[in-house]
Amino acid sequence: MKFLSKKNSVLAFLLAAGGLHIAATNPDEGMYPLSDLNRANLKGAGLKITQKDIYNPGQIGLVDALVRVSGCTGSFVSNNGLLITNHHCAFSAVQLASTALNDYLKNGFVANNREQEIEARGLSIRITDSYTDVSAEILAAVATITDPSERIRVIAAKRASLVKEAEAKDPTIKAEVSEMFIGKSYVLFRYKTIEDVRLVYIPRQDIGEFGGETDNWIWPRHTGDYSFLRAYVGKDGSPAKYSKDNVPYEPKKFLKVNPQGVKENDFVFILGYPGRTFRHRPASYIQYQQQFLLPYQSELNDFQNRTMEEAGKADRNIALALATRIKRNANVMKNYRGKLKGLRNINLLATKQKEDEALNNFIQNNPSLKGQYGTLMTDINALYTLTYTDAYKELWLNNIYTSTSLFQVAKELNNFKAALASRSTEAEKMDFFTKNSPALKTKLNSIYESFQLSVDQKIASHMFTQALSFDAANTIPSMAKLGFKDSAQATAFVTTTFQKSALANSQQLLAQVLSSAAAVQNFQDPLLTLQASIDQDVKGFAKEQQRREGQLNKLMGDYVAVKEQFQSKNFIPDANSTLRLTYGHVKGYTPVDGSYMKPFTTVKGILEKGNSDNEEFGYPEAIKTAWLAKNFGAYEMKSLGDVPVNMLYNMDTTGGNSGSPIMNNRGELIGVNFDRSYDATINDFAWNDAYSRSIGVDIRYVLWVADKIDNAQFILKEMGVK
Repeated sequence: MKFLSKKNSVLAFLLAAGGLHIAATNPDEGMYPLSDLNRANLKGAGLKITQKDIYNPGQIGLVDALVRVSGCTGSFVSNNGLLITNHHCAFSAVQLASTALNDYLKNGFVANNREQEIEARGLSIRITDSYTDVSAEILAAVATITDPSERIRVIAAKRASLVKEAEAKDPTIKAEVSEMFIGKSYVLFRYKTIEDVRLVYIPRQDIGEFGGETDNWIWPRHTGDYSFLRAYVGKDGSPAKYSKDNVPYEPKKFLKVNPQGVKENDFVFILGYPGRTFRHRPASYIQYQQQFLLPYQSELNDFQNRTMEEAGKADRNIALALATRIKRNANVMKNYRGKLKGLRNINLLATKQKEDEALNNFIQNNPSLKGQYGTLMTDINALYTLTYTDAYKELWLNNIYTSTSLFQVAKELNNFKAALASRSTEAEKMDFFTKNSPALKTKLNSIYESFQLSVDQKIASHMFTQALSFDAANTIPSMAKLGFKDSAQATAFVTTTFQKSALANSQQLLAQVLSSAAAVQNFQDPLLTLQASIDQDVKGFAKEQQRREGQLNKLMGDYVAVKEQFQSKNFIPDANSTLRLTYGHVKGYTPVDGSYMKPFTTVKGILEKGNSDNEEFGYPEAIKTAWLAKNFGAYEMKSLGDVPVNMLYNMDTTGGNSGSPIMNNRGELIGVNFDRSYDATINDFAWNDAYSRSIGVDIRYVLWVADKIDNAQFILKEMGVK
């Protein structure tokens, strides 16, 4: 799991560039697919159970306790469907359940019996059932295709065909074909989906979000980032929509909680669903991230959040409606800024450039490889050079709908109108409307839940003004047609258009416009016209992006294939939201010269941070009372003389690992992963033991708060702790 030092890694490439190819001896980072667990040195690192106890095809293992909770991970901790994940993973459902009167975000929630449990709207649970390598079928389908756009189309069609075939064979599963290596390997995953999820125990905000954005991605950390949910199914055991008649799901496996926790240097491992990493990408990709995507998205998210926070200051209901958007934006913004800092600190771009140069020399010095891959690096660089020329246009078009609620509404309505218009008879139109309008209303309602007119106007004005500064290949045709001379004109246009739009009145729109097929067809609105114009740009550029993606698909497949020969090893594929294992040890680190970060924080640190004027460091008075009384119960870590709150470990994690169970050497739950240190935000591009640290909430703190602060005794009993 450990790298060679950066210096030695670069040296290996430089030696190879001079004609001396040496086999790489450093093991890969640790995001191991289930199929590659035999490559992980688990026993040597300290695992006391067998690998088959974790995963054994056809048998029950720890992996059967794992679930994906929307974009996060969770794990079952009882045979009655109780599961634990992060507070921030349940955040959106808690927000939707909250009102100014019953503010579960602020005050938390404890269901003392199942009748009190609340529907976790918007959350679903996905369980990995099985998987099959389908690389041969997909690559065979494109073996003779040279056109890049056609290659992407055929791959997408073949993936869809395999999904349809799998779901036809077993209607109880949802299938998905995941690309493990771009253009090289593909795996068909089969998932069971549970639709009825309920809130069971949510800590109050000043525990679950202690430190807020001040501490986000920062160590030392003191956050109780955990929540308990419960999975429900129909009485016959099959997935079912929310119903009071449903019963708790009985998992094949649940994790045993170990209230003794772990100590420094102990072996630990994680199972989870890490999102995306990009470590097998060339220098050109890193340059795109560093020069364009990361700074653009960071600044846009910053502007959006300042706008939304201002709108919510005077009205708690508005603040609640916007809370999830703000939290997601802030998380991405700080992550991206951490990545930028990390990229510059380790100068990854220069390292990648040297690696690519060495790889190209290796190709050119090998006649057989030169014949097959001779233009590989120049082709990759040419493709990315083209991408740089219109990068701002791409980023603007990619964000226009996600940034502005009413553009999303306009897009859905225009698409629905187009689908209606494609029906040739009135009877067909009526039939389509009757069958599909309920789903449209549901989708629009979900958009309107976080809609505020003043916020939409300011964000749209910002983006329209931004488009004024674009020229040459970055010009947005729909914006150029509007002919704005300055930002004042752009802002005035947006304000007038949004205020005149019937889309700003959700109740009227849903009640009147969506009352019949004829009403939808006859509905006209300035925002529909504007969105249709923007959509021409989006769809036109999408064709060019598909062509480039087709080129990249083939080039990246070749890049990984020849790099495997160059380094004489098979790579662990980048994370792609499929189930992975990573392992390491509880371990501190030195982020800057002269400092050492210990691997545990304590309740004492909560009180110390609370002495500041920062409102994000507020905490319940009950915590101070219990700490002063040394009321630690069985959750004290004797070496610290306190209850451990958060911990550090050198495991390889990324987005999607939020909520992953941290397990000890016997596979027992001792914490829940929720973050990385600021220096480790660069994990998506590069991992190194010197700076890559992940952060989890210690199970002893979870149990202490449940027991001594929130009086959630039933949780402890259900998990067998009491």
